[in-house]
Amino acid sequence: MTIRFWGITDVGAVRAQNQDSYYLKPAGDGLVTAVVCDGMGGARAGNVASSLAVETASEHLESLTTEALAASPGEALTQAASVANDAIFCKAALEPECLGMGTTMVSAVAFPDGHITVLNIGDSRAYHVCEEGIAKVTRDHSVVEDLVHRGEITPEEARLHPQKNLITRCLGSESAARTDLYEVVLQSGEFLLLCTDGLSNVLNDQELLYEIIHGGEPETCCQRMLDIALSRGAPDNVTAVLIQMV
Repeated sequence: MTIRFWGITDVGAVRAQNQDSYYLKPAGDGLVTAVVCDGMGGARAGNVASSLAVETASEHLESLTTEALAASPGEALTQAASVANDAIFCKAALEPECLGMGTTMVSAVAFPDGHITVLNIGDSRAYHVCEEGIAKVTRDHSVVEDLVHRGEITPEEARLHPQKNLITRCLGSESAARTDLYEVVLQSGEFLLLCTDGLSNVLNDQELLYEIIHGGEPETCCQRMLDIALSRGAPDNVTAVLIQMV
């Protein structure tokens, strides 16, 4: 198989600045690497955190040989998140205007045989999408996700919960990043979606599924999803990366 990929980011309809950042690039031997971040921590600092995370994480991934990346994709993603965390944590300690800044991260190394390693911290997500349905690969590090996991609220209630934007982990908030790794296998024609909550809070899972599988050509899918978010007021920045096995 080969990998096709697309990405988009937009400030949305309300925010003055885009505090999302993303990276998406081939890595040799048919591999593709991706990083999506959603910054927080004030007007300037959120943008600094997400940009710095994407910059440092992507530099680390690009510094690896294809052989090293292919041999240990989980280690590569974990180390990329770690160097990003160090950069944000140190900058926040040195610059008062950056105090308290942080960012989510969802990242992936995709192999042409369909195997994908995914890392996340915070509430930016990865979804596995195919004709049979849509499944969330990652688990949010958030207050409402913990409530859902304990059975105190339903996933539907979580979407409207007043604390839905409170995350329990992010890059830059602690001296060491606490990230999670996942493995997913895509068959030919299937997709992996990486996105910030500016998309997943506005389009539900079934709407994401419809647009990716039935809404039109994959090349225009990220734009279509963004257009729907904008038509609904897009209260947050919107970022989406779509990876397809063909």
